[in-house]
This record gives sequence, structure tokens and C-alpha cells, in this order.
Amino acid sequence: MKILIAADMEGISGVTNWNQVDPKHAEYTRFRKIMTADVNAAIQGVFEAGADEVVVTDGHGGGANILLEELDPRARLNAGNDSPFSMVQGIEAGMDGVLFIGYHARAGSQNGVLAHTWSASRVANLWLNDVLVGEYGLNGALAGHFGVPVLMISGDQTACAQAVELFGPLETAIVKQATGFASAECLPLKTAHQLIREAASRAVLRLKAGNIPEPFVVAAPVRVTIEFLQP
Repeated sequence: MKILIAADMEGISGVTNWNQVDPKHAEYTRFRKIMTADVNAAIQGVFEAGADEVVVTDGHGGGANILLEELDPRARLNAGNDSPFSMVQGIEAGMDGVLFIGYHARAGSQNGVLAHTWSASRVANLWLNDVLVGEYGLNGALAGHFGVPVLMISGDQTACAQAVELFGPLETAIVKQATGFASAECLPLKTAHQLIREAASRAVLRLKAGNIPEPFVVAAPVRVTIEFLQP
């Protein structure tokens, strides 16, 4: 069983502001370690549930955030930002399921930490065939094109709720309760990582049992509609 773990950064445990996810700022070094630890918790969970192979894709910014030297050695890492399938690079390689770790709510969400869709300065809303989606929806649709279901998401409560609304009853790990765009009540890391590990394990067990939402397939012809913040 092959599992892809697609990781973003804004939904990682403890993240509440842009400085923490921007390599130009001092706080970034600390939070890339936390991002790696969140991903490791997911890796541990999927292997505990019987996965045979795990590939991780670093999907934030330039794709050079996860610390390879601290990554669980049982997993391989897709890094960099010019790969054909971007945030879900590897989805085309016969994956059985994908987990979204550290994902955020779509642009314009109330009480969503750093909620945006691709570009916080440019995109106000994005629809696929009249369905309002965020990055989770775009990446889930790409996974669905290859017949791969989304099994789990971690992030704040708003991101998790939006993913469940779109994909169906997948597993969630709510690692923080957003109280605004740049504020949240954050769980201790030990607790957050336990939630991620347990949700990842449940997700794979459900996959093995055939008890998961269907892949998110967008009917062709696909129409992408973007509302920009400025003309």
C-alpha cells in the first residue's frame, strides 16, 4: 500500500502568522522543525496501520521546508517547487491514498489561520465547476483525476470542516482552534502529534477496510473561475 503525504505549512501545529512560515524571518527555522515533526507523526501513523511505502511532498513555497535529516527514514521526500504536480507531486505514481498535513482554510474564511488560496495577495475566491474550493480542493481534484482518495487532513478547525464538506467523512486532526486570521488556541505539540498519528492510522485502516470517501473527481469539461482581489 502506497501513501502520499502532502504537506503545507500554514496549518502546521502552532503556526499563527506569516513570519513563522517565511524563510526570511527568524521564527521560520523553529517552525520548519515543527512541520517536520507533524509530518513524522503522520508517517508513524500510516506505517502503524500497515502502509508499505510512504512518499512525502513538501508543498509550501519553494518546497524546501521539511528537514530531510530529521524526516522518518522510512519515507522519501519530494522537494523543490517546479515539479509537474506541485503540492501533490507523486500522486501519479500509483498511490492508494493521500493525506494533507498542515493545510489551511480557503481564502476569505472566517476564523481560518492564514486562510488563502494560492496567493493571499491576489486571489479572493476560486471555483471548480461552481464549487468554491481552497488548495485542499485543487489538490484533491488532481488526486481524484488519478483515482486517489483524500484520506485525512490536519490543520485548524475551519480547514478540516471545509475538507469534510467537500470530500466527505475523511479523518481529521484539528491541531489548533483558529480565533481569527492570525490567531489560534494551539494544542501542545505532544498532543497535536498524537492526534495526527492516530488520525493517519485510522485513515489507512479505513482504506484497507474500503470505508473511505470516493476520490474527488471533477466532471469534465472542468471550468476554473477565479475572483481576484484587484482588477
